[in-house]
Amino acid sequence: MKNMTKIGRNDPCPCGSGKKYKKCCMGKQNANPVDIGKWYRQKYNIELKQPADIEAIRAAGRLVIQGLDRVEAELKAGMTTEEINTLVHDHAMANNAVPAPLNYRGFPKSVCTSVNEVICHGIPGDYVLKDGDIINVDITHIYNGYYADASKTFFVGTPGTDAEKIVGVAAGSLKAAMDMLAPDRTIGDIGWAIQRYAEGRGCSVVREFVGHGVGFDFHEPPQVPHYGKKGQGVVLVPGMVFTVEPMINLGTAKLFVEDDGWTAVTADRKLSAQFEQTFVITEDGFESLTPYSL
Repeated sequence: MKNMTKIGRNDPCPCGSGKKYKKCCMGKQNANPVDIGKWYRQKYNIELKQPADIEAIRAAGRLVIQGLDRVEAELKAGMTTEEINTLVHDHAMANNAVPAPLNYRGFPKSVCTSVNEVICHGIPGDYVLKDGDIINVDITHIYNGYYADASKTFFVGTPGTDAEKIVGVAAGSLKAAMDMLAPDRTIGDIGWAIQRYAEGRGCSVVREFVGHGVGFDFHEPPQVPHYGKKGQGVVLVPGMVFTVEPMINLGTAKLFVEDDGWTAVTADRKLSAQFEQTFVITEDGFESLTPYSL
């Protein structure tokens, strides 16, 4: 790795000895080779994934994408968000997967369905979709003990001008983030690219919710903010697996959470959209483990 995060004198030594850097390899010409896996575990509590882990997350990701494809094929005005929940839940069960959101910290359903001004964590129920609505469907499955996470925002029927704009900017924000995914880039580079793209088009970036490590658990380090400064934050290295999931608002970035404790809504009730994929950093770039076209 060419430009790893600067190691402080009192940080754990990256050789994995357990000693402080200043008491171990600092200044040594023939220092032990850096064990990146141990260094990231000690410094950041980040568990890098091995090839077998990545293949298992990829398998979970295929089921997630199948679920999103199934929703897209069935989605129409007159459908309830509860019917979407049933589609996703039944598909998971039929494929020996577990919907990760179900009962997670008390969340009562198997998928998040966030309509129009709902930013994220919308709870499926009796809401009837109308022509012109937009809806983000966020699916996380556990398959053979591994997690994968992805979401898409869909049009219901014919979209209006505002709907077309916010969905296009949200998709473009994820594309901008993908340009930053490579070894020696940083978490800050990802947020910088999203913020620059979205704000440059007159939209705002939600601060309260972030991307996250995933694979062994639903939410792992690192957190991946969708705003930031170039060159700041954790350096990306091969084996890091995390989501990028920019939530982009047509108006203000401010929000409130409804009394159910989950549903996050734009403060000005203007539209919000989101796209999310699970990525792994590779030796020469990245791979999406939940790929779909943007």
